[in-house]
Amino acid sequence: MLTADELERYARHIVLREVGGPGQAALKGARVLVVGAGGLGAPTLLYLAAAGVGTIAVVDDDVVSLSNLQRQVIHGTPDLGQPKTDSAAAAIRRLNPHVTVTTHAVRLTAANALDLVGEADIVADGSDNFPTRYLVSDACYFAKRPLVTAAVGTFDATLTTIRAHERAKDGRPNPTYRCLFPEPPPTGSVPACAEAGILGALTGVVGSLMALEVIREIVGFGEGLVGRLLMIDARSLRFETLTYAWDENNPLSGKHPTIRGLTADDGGQIREQITG
Repeated sequence: MLTADELERYARHIVLREVGGPGQAALKGARVLVVGAGGLGAPTLLYLAAAGVGTIAVVDDDVVSLSNLQRQVIHGTPDLGQPKTDSAAAAIRRLNPHVTVTTHAVRLTAANALDLVGEADIVADGSDNFPTRYLVSDACYFAKRPLVTAAVGTFDATLTTIRAHERAKDGRPNPTYRCLFPEPPPTGSVPACAEAGILGALTGVVGSLMALEVIREIVGFGEGLVGRLLMIDARSLRFETLTYAWDENNPLSGKHPTIRGLTADDGGQIREQITG
């Protein structure tokens, strides 16, 4: 049930035929986990909160630094040195007091990923490294949760939705993240943001698209990005989409899967449990 304040706050959603009262109620009842409160997570969190998602959980173990503020718009200069989860939660509460925010100021690892993912209805991954992206996608597969995942480079970005625990209309399994990217690039081949730089406004565009895709998945309208990869070139401002499909040889959901679960080694680093 929406209160009078919520009816006014979300009036521009409710008049949309594709959303309406039932769609807004679905947003209010939804639980979303956002991985990362950085360049992608910042706009994602803000627009999910503004849209009225009822419960938002954010996981990030970093603190706000001055170099973040060029793109991580959920944080401000007074937040320097604060945990990003605390800064993000405060901004969400200022924006929309109807949203319940839960914070996890920890690094996402194989030891806690399934618990965190399992508490959500849908996950938005804005992490900035390949090990975490693979971990999140695998955890979503085992927890049977949909995933919206994005990545940005200096002037380029990608976005897709993964529902690997479900089947397509033709009966074939939906593709996994590992069907799209079977292996991460060699270590050192992709320079870090601090080395290569990044266009701040690009993260805003992609993070907003992540929020849009999460909202579409919750409300259930439009054509989602399952099996489709949206690619953005900021130099030419060109958007293109390619399709991808389930790979029967992928190690997670293929015909002969070798990844059976997640575990963590003594150093707390991500390691997948492989069984023959």
